[in-house]
Amino acid sequence: MKFIVKLFPEIMIKGGPVKKRMINMLNENLRTLLFRIDDSIEIKRFFDKIEVQTKDEFTDSVRKVLQQTPGIEQYLEVVQYETGDDLEAIAEKVAEHNLNLINGKTFVVRAKRNGEHQVTSSEIERFVGSYMYKHGESAGVDLRNPEVKVEFELIQNTLNVITKRQSGLGGFPIGMQGDVLSLMSGGFDSTVASYLTMKRGIKTHFIFFNLGGAAHEVGVKQVALYLWSQFGASHRVQFISVPFEEVVEEIFRSTHESYMGVTLKRLMIMASEKIAEVMGIDALVTGESVAQVSSQTLRNLAIIDEVSNKLILRPLATMNKPEIVKIADKIGTREFAENMPEYCGVISKNPVTNGSFSRMAKEASRFDYDVLEKAVEQSITIPVDKIIEDVNTTAPVEVVNTPDGAIVIDIRRESEASHAPLDIENVNIPFNELNRTYKKLDQSQQYLLYCEKGVMSQLHAQYLRDAGFENIRVYRPK
Repeated sequence: MKFIVKLFPEIMIKGGPVKKRMINMLNENLRTLLFRIDDSIEIKRFFDKIEVQTKDEFTDSVRKVLQQTPGIEQYLEVVQYETGDDLEAIAEKVAEHNLNLINGKTFVVRAKRNGEHQVTSSEIERFVGSYMYKHGESAGVDLRNPEVKVEFELIQNTLNVITKRQSGLGGFPIGMQGDVLSLMSGGFDSTVASYLTMKRGIKTHFIFFNLGGAAHEVGVKQVALYLWSQFGASHRVQFISVPFEEVVEEIFRSTHESYMGVTLKRLMIMASEKIAEVMGIDALVTGESVAQVSSQTLRNLAIIDEVSNKLILRPLATMNKPEIVKIADKIGTREFAENMPEYCGVISKNPVTNGSFSRMAKEASRFDYDVLEKAVEQSITIPVDKIIEDVNTTAPVEVVNTPDGAIVIDIRRESEASHAPLDIENVNIPFNELNRTYKKLDQSQQYLLYCEKGVMSQLHAQYLRDAGFENIRVYRPK
């Protein structure tokens, strides 16, 4: 199978040197990602496109990479023939792939040429259209609103018959726009904000502030791993976990309740800045949306921002919640967000919505910043691609390799479970239904949770443990 990769339009309008660097970066990113599938995949870079040739057995895996790699506007699946300008040969090959598609439907033929040819694009279109009309059973030709568009390209002597056109992610190749540190809670907003920076070609690292919950940290690691593996796996990034329990305790001790929420956000920004400085990162990312909650009014955001000299990006600043959820649906993070536990110990009563800079300064003066320094010093950094290994090594819930009479619950989505079924008896309860369904099961039994990589099973086992269920462990076959 051959793919022709079309570049994001904003790449093509850049100046020559910048455009060349971006195309080279996208080419390198694709080589990194595709060679993980199979190192025999052929990748060729041109000034306005990239071509990928793969064995049929790897077609689906290559499609997935092309759909999720920033910098690709669209890709074409093509079948190639050496026809030259022979109109009869061109028509026969185009008809071979499209004649059945126009049965009972109106159609139009669209041809593109590149190179020196004896015939024009219009002549090719008329000849091929006439051939298909004569040999097919269409409802006729419609140049303005056809039901089927028959497309192909003639590049020098090579005919590319387009069998499928698929939209890509758009954006810029990751690696072209520098690094950012994204504040991740694992909910809708922070995950969508991180996706948008990755889509824009920004290498996105993740920082998580643990307010008191092992399950929450496992959950955020899971969604960070998902985002990276789907949209940013061409580059290695870091996941930083900062213990914030003592910081929360100090907020309760020192801060008036109406300013607690704003204070917590300020301290998270301060800690992020310290860690970003060590990492050589110039910008932070948050999932805040103007006026969504009390701490996100314009005044309060300004009060939060004054504690940092770093650029703070807020990709969701003007989005509403339905828009954010729609993107989460599209990129596959909605179910993670809906099942993410919340451990926010600092929820202000009568929170201030139009904070005072001078009042905030007084509140801040009573805080013991040695506590914040200690939290930063105790932060743990791991590469995102090591999250599975980390979760399974430090698993808070026992992991077993054989069922030994326990009932195995496969918590993968039904489509995933049926595609690669377990070779032992099990029941399938998708993870997004597990919390609701588990309490209805026979609690005299022992249960083992299974997922492909062991992260989601560990996360949901911890959820259930936190809810008071002790008859739950994790199943990891050898």
